[in-house]
Amino acid sequence: MIFGRLVFIVMPIAIYLAMMWAPPAAILGDTSRIVYFHVPVAWGGVLAFAVAAVYSILYLKDQNTRWTCLDEKAANSAAIGLVFIILATVTGSLWAKMSWGSYWNWDPRETSIAFLLLVYIAFLSLRSVLNEHPRRGVISSVYLIMAMVTVPFFVFVAPRIKNSLHPDTLINAQQKMQMEPTMRITLLVSAAAFTLLYVYILAIRNRITMAEHKIDEYYETLENQK
Repeated sequence: MIFGRLVFIVMPIAIYLAMMWAPPAAILGDTSRIVYFHVPVAWGGVLAFAVAAVYSILYLKDQNTRWTCLDEKAANSAAIGLVFIILATVTGSLWAKMSWGSYWNWDPRETSIAFLLLVYIAFLSLRSVLNEHPRRGVISSVYLIMAMVTVPFFVFVAPRIKNSLHPDTLINAQQKMQMEPTMRITLLVSAAAFTLLYVYILAIRNRITMAEHKIDEYYETLENQK
C-alpha cells in the first residue's frame, strides 16, 4: 500500500527534523519540540472527524449504497480521530506540565478539547448500544454530522472566547510562539506525516471492515443454501 510506504519514509524524516534540525523556540526552549507532534495529531483528529462526517452524508444521501459500508467507514474514521485527539490531549498535558507546572489547568483550549472528547466517546457508546438496531447506520450518521458541526466551535471559537495560557495570534499575541522558517518546514512535514498515518490506518481499517462483511455474506449464503 502506497500510503504505508510513504508513512515509513516521511515519519522518520519528521522525527529527525523535530528532534535534530529545528532549533528550540525562544523562551520555551527544547520543550517547544512537542509542538511538532501536538499540533499534527490535533490536525489529524479534526481531519478524521471531517472525513467521518463526509462518509455519513454520503450514506444518508443514498441508502442503497450500504454494501460499501459507508456508515462503518464513518465510524472507523471517527474512532481514529478520537485516538488522535487523545494523543493531542496527552502531548498538550505534557507540554503544560513543562511550561506551566501542571498537567491540567482548565485553560479554555484544554476545556474545549475535553468536551470534544466527550462528544466522540458518546458516539462510540451510542453505536455500541445500537449494535442490533436496524436504523443504527442512520442514527450514527446523523450523530456524526451533528458532532462535526461542533468541532469548529470547540477547536477554533471556544478557546478564543477569553484569554488563554496558550500562544495565540489573536487575543494572546504577547505569548505568540515565534517560528523560524526551519520550524515552519518541520511542522508542515510532521503534519504531512501524521496525515499519511491517518489515511494509512483508515485504509487498513476499512479493508478489514469490507473483509468482515464479505465473510458474513459468505456464511449467510451457505445458510440459505441449506
